[in-house]
Amino acid sequence: MLSTPAARAPLHTRTITFRGYAREDGLWDMEGELHDSKHYSYASGSRSMPAGTPIHHMHLRATVDDRLCIHDIETSMESTPFGECRSADATMKRMIGQTMGPGWRQAIDRAIGGVQGCTHLRELLFNLATAAFQTIPHAREVRRREAGQPAVEGGDPPFYMGKCMTWDFNGPVVARVAPQFVGWAKPGRKPD
Repeated sequence: MLSTPAARAPLHTRTITFRGYAREDGLWDMEGELHDSKHYSYASGSRSMPAGTPIHHMHLRATVDDRLCIHDIETSMESTPFGECRSADATMKRMIGQTMGPGWRQAIDRAIGGVQGCTHLRELLFNLATAAFQTIPHAREVRRREAGQPAVEGGDPPFYMGKCMTWDFNGPVVARVAPQFVGWAKPGRKPD
């Protein structure tokens, strides 16, 4: 828990929610929602904005496969500061065929970066990958266990191992949870 803050007044709230879904066709739907509002009334162009009125309220759905490759993408912009913002919906289709993984941010920047797209949809899409990483591999491991199969396919560790201090191949968590991967290194590479 954070320490007690200094006396202050709330000004802005941004909430972002991500959800992951298994589809009947074997694909996965990853959804994100972004909501921005001010805690005070103000004017935006010719519009009067009462406190709590959403400035941004956007939804994004990416349909991906097990490799996190995007098969389809859809957005909805319920609230935007300008009507022109909604034209960013069409450019999001450029992300079809891209894979959430190494180079993800660069792929987003190439396809919908700068004036080609919407800053807030880019932020939502970039972070949607972390929700996919939390959803898909774990769900696949659970399905494999329920089917009486090993939790991990093949001889390689899950992608998240070796990517943070907790999942260090030489650390206590890997030793406890997946001892077969202690000291693991990609073929041709020395362990860290």
